[in-house]
Amino acid sequence: MKSSPLKTIAGALLLACALLAHAEVRLGDPLPLSSDVTVGKLANGLTYYIQKNGKPEKKVELRLVVKAGSILEDEDQQGLAHFTEHMAFNGSTHFKRNELISYLQSIGVKFGADLNAYTSFDETVYVLPIPTDKKENLERGFLVLEDWAHGLSFNDADIDSERAIILEEARLGKGAGDRMNKVLLPKLLNGSRYAERMPIGKEDIIQHFHYDAIRRFYRDWYRPDLMAVVVVGDIEPAAAEKMIQAHFGKLTNPVNERPRLYAKVPVRDQTEALVITDKEADSNSVFIRYPIREAREPVTIADYRQKMIENLYGGMLGARMQELTQQANPPFIQGGGGIGKLVRGYESFSAYAMIGKAGVVPAINALVQEDERARRFGFSQAELDRARANMLRNYERMYKERDKSDSSAYVAEFMRNFLERESIPGIANEYSYARELLPQVSLAEVNQVAATQIPAGQKKLVVYMGTEHGANSDGVPGSASLLAAVDAAERLPLVARQEKVLSKQLMDAPPPAGAIASEKTIAELGVTELTLSNGVKVMLKPTDFQNDQVLMSATRFGGQSLFPDADVFNARYAASIAGQMGLKTFSPFDLQKMLAGKTVYLGASLGNLSESLRGGSSSADIETMLQLVYLNFTAPRKDSAVYQSFISRQQDMARNNMAQPEAVFADTVQSALFNDNPRVAKVARPEDFDKVGLDRTLEIYRQRFSSAKDMTFFIVGSFDLARIKPLIATYLASLPAGNIRTTYQDLGVRPVEGVVKKQVFAGAEAKSDVSITFTGNAAYGEDANMKLMALTEVMNIRLIEELREKRGLIYGGGLRADLSKFPYGHYTISANLPTGPEKVDQVIASTFDVIRQMQADGPLASDLDKVKENWIKNQGKSLRENSYWLNRLQGAVQQGTDPRSILDYAQRVNAISTDDLRQAARHYFNLDNYVQVVLYPEKKIMALAKAK
Repeated sequence: MKSSPLKTIAGALLLACALLAHAEVRLGDPLPLSSDVTVGKLANGLTYYIQKNGKPEKKVELRLVVKAGSILEDEDQQGLAHFTEHMAFNGSTHFKRNELISYLQSIGVKFGADLNAYTSFDETVYVLPIPTDKKENLERGFLVLEDWAHGLSFNDADIDSERAIILEEARLGKGAGDRMNKVLLPKLLNGSRYAERMPIGKEDIIQHFHYDAIRRFYRDWYRPDLMAVVVVGDIEPAAAEKMIQAHFGKLTNPVNERPRLYAKVPVRDQTEALVITDKEADSNSVFIRYPIREAREPVTIADYRQKMIENLYGGMLGARMQELTQQANPPFIQGGGGIGKLVRGYESFSAYAMIGKAGVVPAINALVQEDERARRFGFSQAELDRARANMLRNYERMYKERDKSDSSAYVAEFMRNFLERESIPGIANEYSYARELLPQVSLAEVNQVAATQIPAGQKKLVVYMGTEHGANSDGVPGSASLLAAVDAAERLPLVARQEKVLSKQLMDAPPPAGAIASEKTIAELGVTELTLSNGVKVMLKPTDFQNDQVLMSATRFGGQSLFPDADVFNARYAASIAGQMGLKTFSPFDLQKMLAGKTVYLGASLGNLSESLRGGSSSADIETMLQLVYLNFTAPRKDSAVYQSFISRQQDMARNNMAQPEAVFADTVQSALFNDNPRVAKVARPEDFDKVGLDRTLEIYRQRFSSAKDMTFFIVGSFDLARIKPLIATYLASLPAGNIRTTYQDLGVRPVEGVVKKQVFAGAEAKSDVSITFTGNAAYGEDANMKLMALTEVMNIRLIEELREKRGLIYGGGLRADLSKFPYGHYTISANLPTGPEKVDQVIASTFDVIRQMQADGPLASDLDKVKENWIKNQGKSLRENSYWLNRLQGAVQQGTDPRSILDYAQRVNAISTDDLRQAARHYFNLDNYVQVVLYPEKKIMALAKAK
């Protein structure tokens, strides 16, 4: 029986009319403004948003949002919107060059991680989190925002110093993606000005622009009627409002101000195809962009309801696309479709696929057919019920956490209101709408959206992007063949999708319960430790940090180290493959459907020296999470189609890895460091997966996860001890705990000794990267680890000052370190410093100069104080986070340390001295034992770079 689109639409309209007449929520009402936020406007036009919020404590998030980005640049200003953002950190009315960063670091605000900014097409945003433990911090924070708004210095010498830094930033973005996007964007944006105003700008202009060009941009566009100040956090709204008035009330708009116009994106008047290839592309993809339209943000409750329906549709279509990837011979590696923003004010429907060895035509067929199937036949009631349950659960979770949400989440919402006019009714109202309106959404309404949102037959852009040799032996398609493939796919016969009937329960009945054999507490930490009848240990910490979050992990020693070299790839991918095949008789997508409306996840991993589980749930879904744990141990599933799909997709993704110079570089670093030891993971190759067998991987998984012997579980979050204990007895105490090896095997994997230097020549851009890795033996200890981490932090401060700010050799980069107890006491310090090929020698020499200075004199006391302040502030925040406690408890058990050390963290941090770090630098930076690898571009590019 054929359905009538007219009857479907008429039925949906009748239902909407009925809702208007009878719903408690009046659909015609405008969306309200949340009562939690204060929104105002000063006389000069500056907008402000203020909300008191307690998470994190003693901290306020400040933002200066400017409706000015690269789209407003004149011809001689291309790149100067972004350059202006950089100059905000290079001197202003109240802060000399670099004084701002130094001051903020001194109060615990870390440059990059906390203090930051970004420039886009239509806006520039400055990010400033301020600790409020000292009253003067907040006053100074507002002073910073005021300076950014109208007090930047733009000294000639500072501008000239910053040119090299921005050119290094531009260099980082170069590569296959950048080159292909430069071809794509003019066509995708159909001749819009957006394609001509990339935020990074033009190198020639950055190098040579006249000083007045950037000052003119600042004068024209940094003005109060284009600005918003956002204040969210531990502050009284009245006090914040007073400070905004004091700092921004006297700002004035320029006389004869330039109008702030918004760029248009022309409607496409013909169907077109575009083929873009690059020799360094690491994947092949195709996407179909349907006609663009102006994006409309919801204004009324009816609009909001319609947006929920569109989101339901997008979720259901995405689930169908995802399910296709589980076929033994999937039509694509991954794919999807839906309505998305293009640029400010515009959206469109698009479908995309990453292409595997099946090639372009099967991928296009699958994309077009699934879109067309949804358009013609719609969705099933079961699909709608699942999508609705998931959406309602998300609303419920956000509502429950409304008083525990991070300030940064509210900041992002208020920024979208200012920049995109997104309404901010608040989660209390939104949850109310969802509870009342979502149950009333009919299948006819969702199918109507599917019929209208996928604009069949309209003008579209079909794009292939990928390697120069294509995805398979068919090679790279031509434009005509792309269009022909889409046209043919639209004409293929279709049938409606059939829904599989599934069980509603993971388990028919609980397993026979075990028992809690003993219990003890660590009173200082609020931790209860259980020993179960099967020997499994469980550490429990109930918290009130979130209202509806429970996190869980489990670990023990063993891992891949217990398997011979012949099994290295089987062991490496065993947990991934087992995890993708489902449980019992349920496929992974069966499980996904069965768990609709629940907040729960669980995954197993097999590391080098240990195996572990990691999961989480809502408070209401703890039992389901523990059932998943039980089934992971007792009922892994074998599915040859899913296995073949995994292998096929992994090989397709690995096929072009080594086309990227960054991958060649990373691979060389690992090879040089460990002398090509087969037990050390390197960049994946397709042939690696030829060595992965279904039966053997499943056997390895079962060997390690058929027994819970010596496992320790950690559960942290919003649960009640009395209620969780019976669940633990039922699902964890009943786990099999047969006799298996639960210690790792030291395979003797060690880094090379002495000084090793290698060069890599790869890449079509004038880009280099320097890797210097120091290794050696060292005893593990919490204080030793703390000193090593502090050493890398102060070194990074010094490297940025010397290599970036003083010499313009780098944009970013730095050191990272690790001190490990297993399988032997050792450390690793790695420096990664991207730069230009003509600057490599200077970067290496300067880095070693900084190391030698640290060994001779230690750090500046002021730099160490900055690190300490940041660490102590961050730990104060972390102590109110479930994830922090989960990781610290697990780490203490693994390392054999006392978890109570969490309590004297600040004392131990403050005990670190500059001499401690001087001694650490002498110990860890052994100048007779390191591996140095340098990436240079291809030799012909290298010659050109040196010629410059």
